[in-house]
Amino acid sequence: MSWIREGELNLIEKLSANILKAGPMPKHVAFIMDGNRRYARKRHVERQEGHTQGFDKLAETLRWCLNLSIHEVTVYAFSIENFKRSKDEVDGLMELAKQKFIRLLQEQENLEKHGVCIRVLGDLTLLPLDLQQHIARAVVATRTHNKCFLNVCFAYTSRHEIANAVREMAWGVEQGLIKSSDVSEALLGHCLYSSNSPNPDLLIRTSGEVRLSDFLLWQTSHSCLVFQSVLWPEYSFWNLCDAILQYQLNHRPLQKARDQHREEQALQQHEADRACVADLLQHHGNGKPLDAQRRQEALLNYTASREERVQDFLGALQHKRDSFLTDLTSQAALA
Repeated sequence: MSWIREGELNLIEKLSANILKAGPMPKHVAFIMDGNRRYARKRHVERQEGHTQGFDKLAETLRWCLNLSIHEVTVYAFSIENFKRSKDEVDGLMELAKQKFIRLLQEQENLEKHGVCIRVLGDLTLLPLDLQQHIARAVVATRTHNKCFLNVCFAYTSRHEIANAVREMAWGVEQGLIKSSDVSEALLGHCLYSSNSPNPDLLIRTSGEVRLSDFLLWQTSHSCLVFQSVLWPEYSFWNLCDAILQYQLNHRPLQKARDQHREEQALQQHEADRACVADLLQHHGNGKPLDAQRRQEALLNYTASREERVQDFLGALQHKRDSFLTDLTSQAALA
């Protein structure tokens, strides 16, 4: 089954899509694709068949999203907690993932046609080396595409992601790239695996479960959360439309909360910069108080130097992550 299915919506689907598009549309949708195993039990088939059907449904859902002008999708493909499942099931999921990433590499022309950029978010070091290499090749091969984005959370939990972001900031301080005073809520957000993406507008979980299961906890604080009872392999275009309608009904208060949070973050950063400047002036001044103009100049200079440090650090962090993937692709080429 192809990652990206070709094909248009039928007449009724097109009409419904056009009606939805008259309202505010989510640009980024996240899915917790839950219910594959229950689907397999319901249909009296092997668990692996349920997971395969779940991937096929992802491909179909991506087609719907493209037709609805939703250009970024994030999916919860494999949680770190899933390693606790039986060895047979975990091995089957690893093999399925390997097959699908190999297939993706065979579809580069189609991915380039649609401009699809594949990102894999998670701790790849927890995966078998051959799967790491296939993932790295897929990510590197599509990294310059910029029309639409598919983020696959694999070997992922949100708590692991946040803890890793803290370690990255600690690394930046140790390397002398940033100061401890540069650490902030905003900087932590830029150190997450998802730092290259805007936060999801809409998060959908299927199968009737009403919890996030450690998925995008940081990123979805101002997202519309929709819980649907349908099992993932049975998901339909109309289920997606229903979720988008719920997003539209809640769009205004969500947007207001996002804007307010953005303003609060900016204010917190400004106050933190002022505190740092006051501390510097106290320790390095000549004992004479500066007038308001000089204090403002000192604040502007400090802010500019902090922003430069942060950008240099984020550039170094991105280079470190890119090098990890490039090294994996080189290993795969030599294998």
